[in-house]
Amino acid sequence: MGDVMTTAAITIAILMVSTWVVSVLIKNASIVDIAWGLGFVAVAWVLAWRIDGDSGRQTLLAVMVGAWGLRLGGYLAKRNLGHGEDFRYVLMRRRWGAKFPIVSLLTVFTLQGALMWVVSLPVQFGNGDDSPGVGPLAVVGIVVWIAGLAFETIGDAQLARFKRDPANKGQVMDKGLWRYTRHPNYFGDALLWWGIGIVGAETGSGVVGFIGPVVMTVLLTRVSGVPMLEHSMAKRRPGYTEYVARTSAFIPRPPRAV
Repeated sequence: MGDVMTTAAITIAILMVSTWVVSVLIKNASIVDIAWGLGFVAVAWVLAWRIDGDSGRQTLLAVMVGAWGLRLGGYLAKRNLGHGEDFRYVLMRRRWGAKFPIVSLLTVFTLQGALMWVVSLPVQFGNGDDSPGVGPLAVVGIVVWIAGLAFETIGDAQLARFKRDPANKGQVMDKGLWRYTRHPNYFGDALLWWGIGIVGAETGSGVVGFIGPVVMTVLLTRVSGVPMLEHSMAKRRPGYTEYVARTSAFIPRPPRAV
């Protein structure tokens, strides 16, 4: 597995350093968010190309990660490009001034690269074992992945449609999947990575790869996903407190009576 992990690390390092150089040139660190999903695609495809493993499982993982990462990267590119730098990086830039490029390399790009390597562990283990691996457990993983991708894709589409209607400006989105969870896109993101973890676990040794979806779930629910967005939404959306009181934060369920 050493060569697999090293190949993944080198792939991520090349991608993140290259993205950082571009961010310095265009003075916009927000492109790291677009690179996040695409980095996993690069890892899956490079490993499938370079590592001698079970071709069926390698192709399956490449397709699963590719569909998720390309969709996410395209969605974020469409949403973010042309709208200036994200406020998080604007604040960092003001704080650090001329030191910001180096600070961003260490605290943004390197950190996200390290997290990418950890989260991609099920892909690494799934590629590094040549035992036959597209069996019943992989089928379970595919089903879980499909459910997660559906939640993420439908949730994003419903939110985009809601925002396009001028009548909804400043209002809380609580329709469709958003009626059952405040973050269907984040829930879907976590769920599909559990599906990828299940596929990787078909190898036996791949159970170690479950570290990846665990870390992804923690990031989404405790670090950069739900908490950061909810702090902002509570300030900007009238009625959001009531929405929080009746709606699950993550796992979908019927709304509570309040």
